[in-house]
Amino acid sequence: MATEKKPAIQTLDDLFGLPAAPSGDAQIRPIPLAEIDPFPEHPFRVRDDEAMQTMVESVKTVGVLTPAVARQKENGRYELVSGHRRKHACELAGLDAMPVIVREMTHDEAVIFMVDANLQREVILPSEKAFSYKMKLEALSRQGKRTDLTSPPLEGKLAKRCESADIVGEKSGDSREQVRRYIRLTALESPLLQMVDDSKIAFRPAVELSYLQEHEQAALLDAMAAEESTPSLAQAQKMKRFSQEGKLSEEVIYSIMQEEKPNQIEQFKMPKAKISKFFAPGTSAQKMEDTIVKALEQYRQRQRDKDAR
Repeated sequence: MATEKKPAIQTLDDLFGLPAAPSGDAQIRPIPLAEIDPFPEHPFRVRDDEAMQTMVESVKTVGVLTPAVARQKENGRYELVSGHRRKHACELAGLDAMPVIVREMTHDEAVIFMVDANLQREVILPSEKAFSYKMKLEALSRQGKRTDLTSPPLEGKLAKRCESADIVGEKSGDSREQVRRYIRLTALESPLLQMVDDSKIAFRPAVELSYLQEHEQAALLDAMAAEESTPSLAQAQKMKRFSQEGKLSEEVIYSIMQEEKPNQIEQFKMPKAKISKFFAPGTSAQKMEDTIVKALEQYRQRQRDKDAR
């Protein structure tokens, strides 16, 4: 009679749904929040949004179900690798400590673990992906892997570079070319990158604009404000070409931005100064637009009711 095979004992990774970690002892212990430092240059934002409030209520009710992951530093403090949102929720909930899996990891191992753990989030901003991919790429580079992803494709380097690209994007399903595009976004000036996060500039035009020099990007921001529009993919590609040829002056940027775009020929524009007085200070442009559209819908319905009488 065949003996029944016993199921394998789960690791901490399997038990808590964590990405695979480097070998080494790991143990769960309560760590005072005051002794836990954030990961240096952590690329993922911790937002005080509705999801955070839900997490705070959960922490107050049942505690932290999934331990954070940290490594101990030479000074005895702890460097948080995964769990920045959980730590913030604990702080808002008034807790003094949280459960943490303490692991022995090198800095580069911690970078790779941190990126892979956070890429499991449901919502990730373009800038978060951009800088996390870059950090992971640099960590892999220091570990001896070929990572010349930011260069244009070259036949001679393709095989080795593709391997690194696949490693960087495997957790989120991005192709090697998409990984390269995201990393290009890190060359954008902060105001332009914020516009990408806010969906005011599309991803592909933003990648092309990342090739512009710093002063050219500054001039573009001025032109965008003056024209109250953002570049299309064709316009961004044209600016990139002029920049590479050393011909992208302020005049050229304004000329390109003034070109008529097919999807904006019939676009209606209203100066913000004319409508901002009807809203509370700090109201976003999107909120203003949504309120105006709703008011117009109500106006149209009243007109229909009046005509039906």
